[in-house]
Amino acid sequence: MCPLNSADLHRIFTKLDKNGDNLLSLEELNWLLEKIGVHYSLKELESLVGKRTLDYNQFLFFWGSISKRNSSSSSNNGSDHEQENDDDQTGVVDDVDEESDLAKAFNVFDMNGDGFITSEELQNVLSRLGLWDEKSGKDCKRMICAYDTNLDGVLDFEEFKNMMLQTSS
Repeated sequence: MCPLNSADLHRIFTKLDKNGDNLLSLEELNWLLEKIGVHYSLKELESLVGKRTLDYNQFLFFWGSISKRNSSSSSNNGSDHEQENDDDQTGVVDDVDEESDLAKAFNVFDMNGDGFITSEELQNVLSRLGLWDEKSGKDCKRMICAYDTNLDGVLDFEEFKNMMLQTSS
């Protein structure tokens, strides 16, 4: 289950498009990434994105490709075993990098450092990013509940990781 629907993605695109030109520049995308603790040079980001600006449909495609990549790498269950053996070291490094990136992102949301993300912490971070409004408050609680597998009302790191990788536990 994806935590972001098309309305969420449109709202994010609109909020990120600071100059209102209906194009998301690398600078605007990088602003968001830096707010959540992910740092790329503009050159690295351009290499990752493949262009200098994205319109809304390209943004959706970019989001979809990231989502599919994360989803397929999480649910691969060994079918590409031969390929994994060919680049075993690269796969291990990628897994470590992904885990490290997720830990950094988790720490951005875990504002009090207790190892859990509450709906209030999620709301606070989204608010700082300019992505929260009154009706989003209920969405924060629903998002926490959707991925809170042990039903304690907060997300621990494993639940956060499952949410970010869009897998179900």
